[in-house]
Amino acid sequence: GLTLLVTTDPELIKYLNNVVDQLKDWLYKCSVQKLVVVISNIESGEVLERWQFDIECDKTAKDDSTPREKSQKAIQDEIRSVIRQITATVTFLPLLEVSCSFDLLIYTDKDLVVPEKWEESGPQFITNSEEVRLRSFTTTIHKVNSMVAYKIPVND
Repeated sequence: GLTLLVTTDPELIKYLNNVVDQLKDWLYKCSVQKLVVVISNIESGEVLERWQFDIECDKTAKDDSTPREKSQKAIQDEIRSVIRQITATVTFLPLLEVSCSFDLLIYTDKDLVVPEKWEESGPQFITNSEEVRLRSFTTTIHKVNSMVAYKIPVND
């Protein structure tokens, strides 16, 4: 089985539900170019990991009168494969031995109206990092390429 951590913090649940609802809407409208999860050291603010999911959307797919064929099982199998690869990254990612926080960055079309309580952010790149490309998956409308960048540990 797969270990899954679930938050019990009501504020975090509210935040994640808000982000996911907005993300679903934007994905449906083909307005998202990438989703990034940034993991940072709470004390220093230094970015330690940056998980990037590049999203290509076929905007003509919704207009086509002939639906594209790809079974839900095939899509789910590809997503499972990416999730397995993400969980396997523990074998090479440096151990996070400090208290960390995360941030979600959503890159959208420039003309998109952003919700009021959301704020603009920089890309939060990692200096002195290593990057690993992960598998991609496709639906009938989206193609998602994934990668992780992580801070190269400094040997004392």
